[in-house]
Amino acid sequence: MSRRTSAELHFVEHGEGVPVLALHGWTPDHRLMSGCLEPVFAGRRGYRRLYPDLPGMGRSAAPDDIASSDDVLSAVQDFVDETIGDAPFLLVGESYGGYLARGLARSRPEQVLGLALICPTGTAVEQADRTCPEHRVLRPDPDLVGSLEPRLAEEFTEIAVVQSAETLRRFQDEIMSGLDLADRTAMARIRQRWVLTTDPESGPAYQRPALVLAGRQDSVVGYVDQFALLPHYPRASFAVLDVAGHNLQFEQPELFDALVREWLDRVAAESWSAC
Repeated sequence: MSRRTSAELHFVEHGEGVPVLALHGWTPDHRLMSGCLEPVFAGRRGYRRLYPDLPGMGRSAAPDDIASSDDVLSAVQDFVDETIGDAPFLLVGESYGGYLARGLARSRPEQVLGLALICPTGTAVEQADRTCPEHRVLRPDPDLVGSLEPRLAEEFTEIAVVQSAETLRRFQDEIMSGLDLADRTAMARIRQRWVLTTDPESGPAYQRPALVLAGRQDSVVGYVDQFALLPHYPRASFAVLDVAGHNLQFEQPELFDALVREWLDRVAAESWSAC
């Protein structure tokens, strides 16, 4: 099969078994996904977790032919062809990665065994069109924030709903580390054509087990536009978590782990018995 793009995606892989492809959001890298998912899989064997860096992010370059979200999705399609092939797989996407994941599921509905979306971009793709609450800090820690160097403090507090030593640690390890690597020039080029040409929900409804997690205080993508996705995903559990913003996965880690594990159980119960 000929490649769609010239992009080669750097990725990290853990485990063996049924593939799980995890797509991170806009600007960070694969550590956003491995940081929240590896604890879930720590007690589960039989899964091969694949964590790529999207083009222009992390250690994946964005050649000149990557100039739109369509091109980014094409690079992901190439990655699937080369690392997974025709094998069935599970798909997880966060924020912008959730938008891409829905596009991938639309094109491979029989191959994607289950779809999980974490604070995904919803029905409104452009920021100006989204329905989002104002940023609100429910658990502030002014002493912690005051101890940080200015850039870290700005990045951390921009969307944090829970300010604590633990959320700061995970922000630094899983998000800030990727922000520092992003190719801003390439991302600005892609951003000019950010909306996918084909609406992910324009085809037949996705009939496999799905999960949609949204933060009640998410000031980046909100939660209302995600609710509007539900008719297209009739097997989706939809959870809006209080005391959670766009960093839901580590602001409500216990609930996150439990809900992702339950989704894995639903996928396994149906998919494995059908194989």
